[in-house]
Amino acid sequence: MHMSLADNTRTLDQIFTRAPLLPVLSIQREADVLPLADALAAGGITTLEVTLRTPLGLKAIARLRAERPQLTIGAGTVLDGRQFQSVLDAGAQFVVTPGCTDELLTLGLDSPVPLLPGIATASEILMGYRLGYRRFKLFPAEVVGGIAALKSYSGPFQGIRFCPTGGIGLGKLTDYLALDNVMGVGGTWMAPKALVEQGDWAAISRLCEESLRLLPAGQQARR
Repeated sequence: MHMSLADNTRTLDQIFTRAPLLPVLSIQREADVLPLADALAAGGITTLEVTLRTPLGLKAIARLRAERPQLTIGAGTVLDGRQFQSVLDAGAQFVVTPGCTDELLTLGLDSPVPLLPGIATASEILMGYRLGYRRFKLFPAEVVGGIAALKSYSGPFQGIRFCPTGGIGLGKLTDYLALDNVMGVGGTWMAPKALVEQGDWAAISRLCEESLRLLPAGQQARR
């Protein structure tokens, strides 16, 4: 089923209104897939981005969609059209890319699920804008100007909202979420590699709870 870009933008808005924090997961061991998702969910985080940075990414997406249907599962680090199709086949409910190409932006126009294209510059925003995109991932956020860049973008780019990802931790979370053009924040801090390796699922749940407590009051009320 093909959706219009406007439909997909509305879907993205619904996803981020419900879940402004997006954990970015790179699965190293198949045995971690379900316990990690369950630990995040126990801490209140039910929308996950599973990246294709490891060979287990696609399998993890398909497994979570089959065995944890109550979660919202997106695919990250999608680099080209072949990968775009493979994550759709695996059941991904949204697609996130680290950058944007004509190929990816075109595929996202009538994709059955929303594309959140990655941008690092004003020119890349305009590439997407011309096609009708109004929601972007800022990546790598801290490297390309972070909060200062987002404040600058709010002037010329009215009606555009971002999910910054890359180098953001608990310490900066509140400052990012306070910006009007930030719809959510993504990162690895909710499921740090060391805790996953140790299987310390309780600590991961606590990190999620701690992160959610930092949401502005209005966003907490909408959850």
